Amino acid sequence: DSFLEELVQFVMELTAIKDAFEHVVKKQKLFTSKTQEVVDQVAHEIGQALMNLQSSMTTEEDACVIKTALVELNERLTDIGLHRQLNGSQKELNVALSKYTKFLEKAFIPDIATSYKNIEFDLQIVNEIIATHFYRQGLFDLGDCFVAETGVPNSSNLRAPFLEMYHMLEELKKKNLEPALKWVSAHHEHLSRECMLELKLHRLQFMEILKNGNRNEALEYARSYLAPFAAVRMCEVQKLMACLLWVGKMDSSPYAELLAPSHWDELAAELIQEYCRLLGQSYQSPLYMTIAAGTQGLPTLLKLTNVMAAKKQEWQTMKQLPVPVELGSEFQFHSIFVCPVSRDQGTKENPPMMLPCGHVLCKQSITKLSKNNTRMFKCAYCPLEASAANCKQLFF
Repeated sequence: DSFLEELVQFVMELTAIKDAFEHVVKKQKLFTSKTQEVVDQVAHEIGQALMNLQSSMTTEEDACVIKTALVELNERLTDIGLHRQLNGSQKELNVALSKYTKFLEKAFIPDIATSYKNIEFDLQIVNEIIATHFYRQGLFDLGDCFVAETGVPNSSNLRAPFLEMYHMLEELKKKNLEPALKWVSAHHEHLSRECMLELKLHRLQFMEILKNGNRNEALEYARSYLAPFAAVRMCEVQKLMACLLWVGKMDSSPYAELLAPSHWDELAAELIQEYCRLLGQSYQSPLYMTIAAGTQGLPTLLKLTNVMAAKKQEWQTMKQLPVPVELGSEFQFHSIFVCPVSRDQGTKENPPMMLPCGHVLCKQSITKLSKNNTRMFKCAYCPLEASAANCKQLFF
């Protein structure tokens, strides 16, 4: 309950910050409008004074006329009250900015070190992760500099695989598919059948040949490289064959979408995904995913820290957090099991166990239901009975 109260308080703080920001924007617009209005008034008075000078000056009385006009202009500008009008709006804007700054300092500059749990890391592994991140982003010079300064061993093993990948990506930007096609051909047996990367590469090459107006060359290419896919992707191959009828006018054909630049971007993304998969690495950088997940979970941890500190309790010694840290689906890589009886998540010490009927409970729940594994118990889902000895451990 106290955590929910803190969460509500946090939402209220965010609302207050939003309101303060909108108040600043409103005052800034009013100040800008007022400033423009004053500038227009001054410009009008100066323009009027110049017109009066031009219409009333004579050679004998020039000095007197100019002096009189300047005195009258000064009086009119004094009546307008330039400083008075601008100072009032400026003061209101400054007050709004001051309040907004205080809101930000209160809400967004917490001591994040309080949510840090002291864990001993293998520094060498951390450095390898950072170096690999630089290499997989194509930042080879930066990666080499980092490796030289930290002394990461066997750095060539981290660097070499991504050199090939970025060579293919750079060539793709030049509309050169040859390096990618050679790589796909060499790893044909290990590629994922779902993504059909090889077919997509040949499709782009086929369309590039057609785009250049080479119908016969395109037909020969289709016979050599597209025909093997006809058994599994007949509709797509037929569509590509129909493109042969539109050579020289593909932009106005029903298949103009096949020339869209987005196909190249999608192909580059799939090539990276397949390349990393064959290397046994994730599509996204592990360093990036770790930081992104930590950033997403940080607000909850900071709120938890404040609540536990108010109760004079220490959360860092807990084996399990008292509140869930919600992360997006992009951070969920492994299936998890939550026992329907105890509502606890399965762990190594409390693994999921499958009953003879096919339903699954956690080991501790089975132990309790069976009175410490001494008697038969009824399944929580169905009327069938089972014994602890007949339950099998599941591995997620």
